[in-house]
Amino acid sequence: MTGPLQIVLGTIAVLFLIVAVVFAYRAVRAMVRIIRTGQPDSTRFGPVKTRLKTLLVESLGHTRMLKWSTIGVAHWFVFVGFYGLFLTLVEAFGEVWNPSFHLPLIGEWFLWNLFADVIGTGTILGIIYLIYRRQKDHPRRQGRTSRFAGSNEGRGYFVEAVVLIIGICILLIRALKIAAGLTEAPSWSHPISGALAHLMPSNPDLLSLVAFVKIVVSLIWLVVISRILNMGVAWHRFSAFFNIYFKRNPDGPPALGPLLPMTSNGKPIDFEDPGEDDVFGRGKIEDFTWKGMLDFTTCTECGRCQSQCPAWNTGKPLSPKMVIMDLRDHLYAKAPYLLGQQTASETAPDFDVLQPSDEQVWASGYARIEGTNDAQAHRPLVGTLEEGGVIDPDVLWSCTNCGACVEQCPVDIEHIDHINDMRRYQVLIESNFPSEAGVMLRNLENRGNPWGVGGNVREEWMKELDFEVRQADGPLPLDVEYLFWVGCAGAIDDRAKRTTKAVAELLHIAGVEFAVLGSGETCSGDPARRLGNEFVFQMLAQENVETLNGVFEGRVPGMRKIVTTCPHCFNSLGREYPQLGGEYEVVHHTQLLNQLVEEGRLTPVTPVDRKVTYHDPCFLGRHNKVYTPPREILESVKGISTQEMHRCKDRGFCCGAGGARMWMEEKIGKRINAERTEEALELDPDVISTACPFCITMLSDALNTKKQNGEAGEHVEVLDVSQILLRSLAPVGAPGTEKGAEVGDKADDVAGTGSAATMHDDAGQA
Repeated sequence: MTGPLQIVLGTIAVLFLIVAVVFAYRAVRAMVRIIRTGQPDSTRFGPVKTRLKTLLVESLGHTRMLKWSTIGVAHWFVFVGFYGLFLTLVEAFGEVWNPSFHLPLIGEWFLWNLFADVIGTGTILGIIYLIYRRQKDHPRRQGRTSRFAGSNEGRGYFVEAVVLIIGICILLIRALKIAAGLTEAPSWSHPISGALAHLMPSNPDLLSLVAFVKIVVSLIWLVVISRILNMGVAWHRFSAFFNIYFKRNPDGPPALGPLLPMTSNGKPIDFEDPGEDDVFGRGKIEDFTWKGMLDFTTCTECGRCQSQCPAWNTGKPLSPKMVIMDLRDHLYAKAPYLLGQQTASETAPDFDVLQPSDEQVWASGYARIEGTNDAQAHRPLVGTLEEGGVIDPDVLWSCTNCGACVEQCPVDIEHIDHINDMRRYQVLIESNFPSEAGVMLRNLENRGNPWGVGGNVREEWMKELDFEVRQADGPLPLDVEYLFWVGCAGAIDDRAKRTTKAVAELLHIAGVEFAVLGSGETCSGDPARRLGNEFVFQMLAQENVETLNGVFEGRVPGMRKIVTTCPHCFNSLGREYPQLGGEYEVVHHTQLLNQLVEEGRLTPVTPVDRKVTYHDPCFLGRHNKVYTPPREILESVKGISTQEMHRCKDRGFCCGAGGARMWMEEKIGKRINAERTEEALELDPDVISTACPFCITMLSDALNTKKQNGEAGEHVEVLDVSQILLRSLAPVGAPGTEKGAEVGDKADDVAGTGSAATMHDDAGQA
């Protein structure tokens, strides 16, 4: 059945294939060479079996994509169609030459035909839905609230059009084969194309023509992406597999929790004796590791990270997506200089004459310099528009380290690691960071806490209890089960001290033997590390490790237990201190209290008639996956009715204090804590509950403002989960347990009802 038409089309197809393959080979070779210019990282290769399992589960199971259910299902069909129907492209080359051509062995196999029919149809329906969602969520409708704001829309349209055309061609070719009687596969194995065949003419030449269109569209796509190496919306189809395989955690969790130690040339930096050529943080694009460069290459520009980012959602210039895009575009524009193909001039250009494009007007830090040129080679990684910076300082310092971007990214990009590595360079090398954060750093260095108060203040809260709290003096006696790490906020901040006292009293009631360090405790170092001052973190952490090792001297693993109320301390002590030789079993107070309730050692008996909504602290929830214990504690308290905010658990919204933002002024856009508090107040709660001293401070401040403006009831409180549990153990009718919204008062506050956000009077008691 080969005629002149088939010979002409077949010859063109083969020649085009040769050209496309050459282009693709050169593109992949260039991409690999560019990524290999990154710093070494030997931690990404094993264990192989575990990494392969994670890769298969995440890719074939689409576990990250299916968090966005309908979109995830649609994308799964497009994904499976792209790879699973690759053989239809091979078959198309044969069909161009001979319309009756079938794949050897499987061409007439009923399972292959059924698979091609179902997946081909699913691919078409899936891409149509994704096209619909792109238009529905388009920036022209939603402005900066669109997750596609800042994405390269034209590239997205191109990829979507290619997928749609190829999917249609697959079904048309199959239908034309059936119509022309060129297949012997049973009719039930091609239900969709069989139905379409009734509308198709019996025309083998038309079949060859459609196959030719399929080939040409596929090869055009290949040539186009080969010429545009930073086209992440297309290249992620290949690079995502490698990015998932080489992710930070081989067993699957995203890159949250601990920050990685600072490395230079692939080795951890020894801060006591750093090497002369050690690079502190990332000050140039070539300072990133090869895995970082792979991250940049893999970004799909889907904007899921952007849609969840608290900074972006409150009018700040930080978009995690655009940070990665900017780094990617800069990397590939600077690549000829990195590879030695071009040499930069000795002097930098005058950046202040550059003008931002229309896109850059609303997104500070967006791609200010395009193309490969000396300006690209000289521009600083972090800098203002006048300085030609790739990332604007306001972008860098807006990050709260909440982890929403990392949690939502479908291809496992490690945004927080890259942002904090850039911060490290700015702090340690450039000494360029928000001035108010400098006060916090000086306080940490001089006084061991962010507030700069004297160490004896750490013991004041114990004087307000009616029982004696044991203090560690040398190794702990064996009858002491837990060391209670109070933390700076828990010992110094008045609102956080209420939580500290509530937890201490609950442990005392439950008969849990515990001790504290008192004035021997110093800051965990989390604020310094998240700001970027790794040196101060190392100093504080090493001091604490020495103290803790002394306290736990002689104890075997399993008996080195620490309980803390601060999720930031919980994360540092439990997941970052092992980097410095500190191995402890660290639990959050909600985990321990929930365990005590389950064991019957704490029995909530007094109803607390309150409507409560719970706010997930980022470093307890997303970073450490502790979602259930606080909720189970609330469920155990009689009388409480709970309601979730629409952004909760792994999609919870930050309070605004993380990433050392607690110590920086919020000068741009809406305050993050105000946004979160408004979201809570929409549910008309009596109590906004949480399990973090930073969250309590931020939410209480915002609630106070709302009360002053008449936008919140005077009875609304911000309470730690432990305070609510303590109320449930108080006598019936005690303050905070009575019915109704009004809250009572008692001088000694036995029920833990004291709150800076609420004024009480005896008239409100039942």
